Amino acid sequence: MKIHNIDGLSQEEISKELDKGAKFVVFQYCISLLIVSFKRGGDVHFIRNGESSIKYSWGPTLVSLIFGWWGFPWGPIYTIQTTFINLSGGKDITTDILNTGLVHNQ
Repeated sequence: MKIHNIDGLSQEEISKELDKGAKFVVFQYCISLLIVSFKRGGDVHFIRNGESSIKYSWGPTLVSLIFGWWGFPWGPIYTIQTTFINLSGGKDITTDILNTGLVHNQ
């Protein structure tokens, strides 16, 4: 699992950022092919407190808006869901990442 935006940060620096309100998030996308629709999460991104997540969310959101609508009935539903989640800052998976031991919060 690739985690973006933590390059060069020590475990201690990551822990300090988490204490300040940083989080690990996933941005979702939807792709549809007439009778089949897929909703998936992309890579994990480390979003620091006060940092805008829009620079990470625009790609998956654009994929959903272009390729997500075309499946019936789930395409439009998944497209709206993924767009809303992405524009709301992504799906927060900080607890899951800390529980896996990939990153430790001390």
